[in-house]
Amino acid sequence: MAIVVVLALIVLGVLSLVGSLKSDDPGAAPPGPDGSGQVTQTVSASSSPGAPSVDQTSAGTEIPTVFVECRADRCPLFVRVTGGDVVEDRDLSRGQQAVYSQPNLDVVLGDASTVYVELNGKARSPGKPGERQSFTVKREGRPG
Repeated sequence: MAIVVVLALIVLGVLSLVGSLKSDDPGAAPPGPDGSGQVTQTVSASSSPGAPSVDQTSAGTEIPTVFVECRADRCPLFVRVTGGDVVEDRDLSRGQQAVYSQPNLDVVLGDASTVYVELNGKARSPGKPGERQSFTVKREGRPG
């Protein structure tokens, strides 16, 4: 009997995993491998409380597709390549920054009022306290 229960739990777990991979909600997807060719970097914030500098990407002066800085004790963040692999699924701590340069990204902010966000170098308006926001961003072409 115990073997049947264990097998049933395994089957339910597999079905749940497959269902979450097919879900339209990016927040439901489990963590996976990073997309190829990505530039992802999380760094500590400077002591300056003003707008952060985005030239901390590994490309030097390249403007990232998405820049996020946590302005609260905990900032839930989920980022994945649109239609593809999960890039980030974690909570940032106060002052932590995350930079993403993939061309198309799905982003979910667990509480949009707790983060400073730039999309293609342009500041995004903060959300209301407790507001969950999800959006897709496409990298804009930059003059060479």
